[in-house]
Amino acid sequence: MASHVACTLFTLHFILFSSLHTITCGAFYEEVTEAIAIKRVEKTTHLHFYFHDIVSGKNPTAIRIAGPDNHGFGDTMMADDPLTEGLEISSKPVGKAQGLYALASQNDICLLMVMNFAFTEGEFNGSSISILGRNQILNDVREMPIVGGSGLFRLAHGYALAHTVWFDEQGDATVEYNVYVSHY
Repeated sequence: MASHVACTLFTLHFILFSSLHTITCGAFYEEVTEAIAIKRVEKTTHLHFYFHDIVSGKNPTAIRIAGPDNHGFGDTMMADDPLTEGLEISSKPVGKAQGLYALASQNDICLLMVMNFAFTEGEFNGSSISILGRNQILNDVREMPIVGGSGLFRLAHGYALAHTVWFDEQGDATVEYNVYVSHY
């Protein structure tokens, strides 16, 4: 009988101590053990679209927000560029590239890209991917990392391949993107 009472008291003490410990730690974090039990299958999606960066004219899609007067290292642009299904800007819109890019190199033409690609069409309508990386725009093909996403691209990772297909002396450009994004 005494060992049964001792065992019961030990069990109650263990349960009570565990509950108090969880409550104390729960103010900052919470462990979600159910998430571990969920079997998720990661898939990779290939997206292909065109990015249109227009810095000239009456309705630019990218504007200079900071930088030196000589327009070089440090120039920073804010963009709300259209993404289209085809090469022409008049082709079907599939989303927007929203964010900023800046000339981040003193010795060559290299951009720091901080950009969200927000999709407005098809299966991925309302979802986005986030790119944060180095864009050496004079290279034929540039690779930039996908560092996250939202909607169907939550917890996304992968890479984007950019290839400039057209640009002019004013700085307007059309860039082809092949994006490989892994997500659940």
